[in-house]
Amino acid sequence: MSPHSRKTAVVILAAGQGTRMCSSLPKVLHKIGGLPMIGHVIQTAQGLSPESINFIVGHQAEMVTRYVSSVTPQSNMILQEQTLGTGHAVQQTKSILSGKTYDDIFVLYGDTPLIPAEILQEMQHRRTTGADIVVLGFEAQDPGGYGRLVLGENNTVDAIVEAKDATEDQKRIKICNSGVMCIRGDILFELVDQIKNNNAKGEYYLTDIIALARETHKRCDVVLCAESDVLGVNSREELAVAETIFQKRKRQEALKAGVTMLSPETVYFSHDTDIAPDVLIEPNVFFGTGVHLESGVTIKAFSHLEGCSVAKDSVIGPFARLRPGTLIDEDVKVGNFVEVKNTHLAKGAKVNHLSYIGDATVGEDVNIGAGTITCNYDGYKKHKTIIEDNAFIGSNSSLVAPVAIGKGSYVGSGSVVTEDIPEDSLAIARARQVNKVGRASVIRECLRQLKK
Repeated sequence: MSPHSRKTAVVILAAGQGTRMCSSLPKVLHKIGGLPMIGHVIQTAQGLSPESINFIVGHQAEMVTRYVSSVTPQSNMILQEQTLGTGHAVQQTKSILSGKTYDDIFVLYGDTPLIPAEILQEMQHRRTTGADIVVLGFEAQDPGGYGRLVLGENNTVDAIVEAKDATEDQKRIKICNSGVMCIRGDILFELVDQIKNNNAKGEYYLTDIIALARETHKRCDVVLCAESDVLGVNSREELAVAETIFQKRKRQEALKAGVTMLSPETVYFSHDTDIAPDVLIEPNVFFGTGVHLESGVTIKAFSHLEGCSVAKDSVIGPFARLRPGTLIDEDVKVGNFVEVKNTHLAKGAKVNHLSYIGDATVGEDVNIGAGTITCNYDGYKKHKTIIEDNAFIGSNSSLVAPVAIGKGSYVGSGSVVTEDIPEDSLAIARARQVNKVGRASVIRECLRQLKK
């Protein structure tokens, strides 16, 4: 039976308090690459095409449930009222999963967000080749408080021993337990029901099912991964380490996909950043969620992009900010210290310097001069600015929305535009200049007197 035809269920443990995070936010909702940790776990689990995804929640269950339901509305939420260990947590799913004909049941953790999908696929493959339970292990640089994998002949797992219960010989074992397992569906609860809590912490350890399975000669295999793949996040320091690992992976993916980065270590990606080949990214660029860049785009240094799409051969920055709802067509230039929000810039448009363009539609080949702003907010509502094709907006102009500027029109520099401008018109909306000859010396003398 191929992995794709197997009936799979996933159990994700997300009931922990996360006290070391020192946060009012549940631990599993802290973000890596702009996505809550449990969101990463969900995405990886969905790669298994499971028929059922089940979440064990406890601390701040309402917040966790609200998020999970928004991304996987068909999932099951199970409240663990007492946190009595991982075995007890999995046992809470018995009423939902027991009796179902699942080939594989995976146990994952909401605070372990970096496991590559191919690792879980390898675990499932081991199940198809005869293993009753597959454990995900890793070789730790400092085994410390990790549970140890006691291996038998042919690298099978004979037992998992928690660090607090390990003998001195067992503590010298370097192969450690990640907690992640893939278990034959028809034996999981038979084994879980036999778990005892006669250990140093008085908890029901899921890991005890290995020894129970071996007593009846069931085969328990191990799949090994990198220690970084199974980093569990329990503190802000570990969250920062996980973010660093995530960013390194995303940079490597982008480089391999044909993206040029002049200083990769200074570029920060979101989990969903979508960049085509032949994009050039200069140093110190930050991508928030929802960014799509087409081929040939250049993102110059110190730019910040979020919730936007940039079409081919456009140039953004340096020091530019594209905010959510921004759509950039081909051959557009958004220059230094320009902010664009909820705006469509059509092909060939240019906003080169020191401008704010918000809630606007800007036509083809429009030129917006330095210091121009769309005054889109009246204190209560946002209003739209429309600038049609080939219009020219002079520097230091204020366009007070709602307002429309016709095709091919000119706006004189320094204008405050409050009325629509017809097609092919010149609009000058500023007071006439008056020169008072000799008055400058009078002003200077008055100022000197005031300083005394």
